[in-house]
Amino acid sequence: MQEQKYILKNISSFEPKHIFECGQCFRWDEESDGSYTGIVKNNVINVKKVDNEVIFSSFGADNLEKLVIDYFDLNRNYEEIKTSLSKVDEYLENSIKYGSGIRILNQDLWETIISFIISANNNIPRIKGIINRLSYKYGNKIEWKGKEYYTFPTVEELSKATVEDLRKAGLGFRDVRVFDTTKKILEKQVDLEELHKEKDTKKVRETLLTLSGVGPKVADCILLFSTLKRFDVFPIDVWVRRVMNDLYIKNEDESKVNKKEIEKLAKEKYGDLEGIAQQYLFYWKRDTA
Repeated sequence: MQEQKYILKNISSFEPKHIFECGQCFRWDEESDGSYTGIVKNNVINVKKVDNEVIFSSFGADNLEKLVIDYFDLNRNYEEIKTSLSKVDEYLENSIKYGSGIRILNQDLWETIISFIISANNNIPRIKGIINRLSYKYGNKIEWKGKEYYTFPTVEELSKATVEDLRKAGLGFRDVRVFDTTKKILEKQVDLEELHKEKDTKKVRETLLTLSGVGPKVADCILLFSTLKRFDVFPIDVWVRRVMNDLYIKNEDESKVNKKEIEKLAKEKYGDLEGIAQQYLFYWKRDTA
């Protein structure tokens, strides 16, 4: 392990607050100086933006520059994406301006699966608490600048947890689901490497739906926010349902808005960039509610 620093100069479409608070990740926390600290693989990383520079400081085993480029999707042209999506309509254009610094992270697939199973019918503080407890008990400790951090447990490490252990960690009804999914992935009944090789998003989605605790919304979040990186999905939660109804559908009873209707509308309007469009709309609607 070593301490490293990497600086990005004049980077566009990169605002730490937008990235870490748009609902896509659970292992990043804001510091008193406005920077964010998180755990990525076997590394603790601090991200701070000062004027037109983004400063990454880390303590870990991986090459920081390569990790940052991969994790923050820096080889993708978000300016081009925003220009394209801004032409759809003024609603999306305004939401893009509000969350202009969003980037969709390339998070570890295994960690994303478990994290979003935990996220079902849950709130972000509780999700973070559960993940931190699991990492504390089954992950590996990293000490940096007088603080202790814990890596997300591997499949093998988490497989040591019983259903009762998971319940004690606060998972509630999700305990059996996480236990069963961990076992299924450990035994290669679902091979994560094969999922990365499959090009057909629908086929990958169908496989993810065979995992306990993975319904349509969780599957779409996994597809969008992990290293699978599929933008042709549109996760629908209460905020997305609300924004799509408020802007386009205008049903007086929001609860009666059909998910298929939203999915069809999103595909027609946003095409294969619907996943990114969803993040701009979600962040804008939830943050300004």
